[in-house]
Amino acid sequence: MGSLYLNRLGKDERQVLVAQLWQQQAGKCFISGKPIDLALHEVDVDHIIPTRDNGKDDPTNFALTLSHYNRSKQASDLRIARVLARFEDIKATADSDDRGANLNDVLRSVGGSSAPLRVSVDEHTVSYLTPGSADPVRLPLHMDSLSGMRYFFAVLPVECVFHDDRINPRPIGSNLRGLIEEFHRRRPQLHVALGWIETARLPEAQVRVFDGQHKAAAQILLGVRHIPLRVFVDPDLDRLLTANTNAGTTLRQVAFDKSVQRRLGSSILLDRIARYRAEKNLPDDYEEFSEKTLVEHFKGEQKAMTRYILDSVRDAITHDPNNKLMDFVEYAGKGYAKPFSYSALEKTFYSQFIYGGLLETPWNYRADFGENPRELEKTQIVRLMTLIAEKLYIGRYDEEVGTRRLENAVQGGDDVPEPHLRAFRMAKEEILQCWLGYIRRIAEQHFLVMGKNVRPEKLFQYPFPEQLWTNIGHFIDNLARLPLWVNREASSTVFGAKQTYGFWQSIFEDGLTPSRQRIMPAGLDIMDMIKG
Repeated sequence: MGSLYLNRLGKDERQVLVAQLWQQQAGKCFISGKPIDLALHEVDVDHIIPTRDNGKDDPTNFALTLSHYNRSKQASDLRIARVLARFEDIKATADSDDRGANLNDVLRSVGGSSAPLRVSVDEHTVSYLTPGSADPVRLPLHMDSLSGMRYFFAVLPVECVFHDDRINPRPIGSNLRGLIEEFHRRRPQLHVALGWIETARLPEAQVRVFDGQHKAAAQILLGVRHIPLRVFVDPDLDRLLTANTNAGTTLRQVAFDKSVQRRLGSSILLDRIARYRAEKNLPDDYEEFSEKTLVEHFKGEQKAMTRYILDSVRDAITHDPNNKLMDFVEYAGKGYAKPFSYSALEKTFYSQFIYGGLLETPWNYRADFGENPRELEKTQIVRLMTLIAEKLYIGRYDEEVGTRRLENAVQGGDDVPEPHLRAFRMAKEEILQCWLGYIRRIAEQHFLVMGKNVRPEKLFQYPFPEQLWTNIGHFIDNLARLPLWVNREASSTVFGAKQTYGFWQSIFEDGLTPSRQRIMPAGLDIMDMIKG
């Protein structure tokens, strides 16, 4: 909402107000905290509390901001906008995960997660000392009647609170804004964060939060330095991990994106392997079991076990540090900065190239020779994804241009760079699915020419010779050179609406759409496409 007060000011009066606010704010932007150079920077004067929320329309309620931060702010109340801008800074420097910040990053930004509690536990009570305190806190120890796990309630300083990113690997999502606004308006939330400690490490204990990180993070960003917690003592971690996974999958209590589900499944698999060894009295490094053996051992959850095994494969590919394509992937849903969604990767790369059955060979089969089927599968899919990133995306796709209404921009005559347009179009899910199918055919034909029989569903579990990699690289280069990808007139025809896999399969096979419209001079010839 505009300001009658500001609208009545003359140019000189406004400059005086700007100078006064600059002095009051020690020369810094109210939202970002960054220094303001009045001779260089474009600045705004805005209400701190919006007038619609009964904020005054006078200098006591004005703040000076850098224009960029004010016009892109995520909240009309500048106090909330300042908190959200601070969180954006935390996300930009987060080291927890390349997908964003989690509670660990928020805690560390305020000096949290820096000191363990000193704890003692007996049958009925728990006592603890916080850093710098000489007086212990004594609390009753309760028993959860459903799970049979012991717990206590405590209010702990942020220094003694840690995030458990194994049980809860989710980054903090966009719903943080709503929580910050609620807390800022003094509306209490009834949910208490859940954490755990283990007595084997006493007297020192790290309280690890595995549930409720969004509400804990919102409180911390608003200046709270003591967090209420329900803390389990020596819980069954496998049960906590399974419960948290079910909350985001079968029960759908929280919005887990698929990549988080895969990471949780991978973590559960590690726990199941440990349980299998323990129940069979096997050493910790025993790996002579197969995937099929594991699934058959855990009767009653065989379907889930199969999913955990495949989750582990997907997660390893997704988080492989050598996988350069993941820099161009939106993990949580479909955004507008990056060309791929994680869901699209699952429907293309993972569904086409990961073997969905169970292996009967030992877990460590030929690992010493670099020929373990699953490891080969993972490393070769990563190599393919990185090859595609290097040839089509790195240095070519511009996140500042992004994907939002890009075809409309082309139709409107905007100067969208050709490398960016090509990369965007080739990443469309239905198109990607088609041309990845050609890479599969190139690999199958190569093995056939070599006289080697391979099972097509296990294709990536066979080592690809270097000549095959060269052929795949030539195919990607030649595919990228097709005029179709940079044809701006096609923006209102074949690229003007979402097409089907069959639509593009028809074009790649004979150059024609299903309605017989000519798009390419001819279909793709694999032998020509693999020539350098």
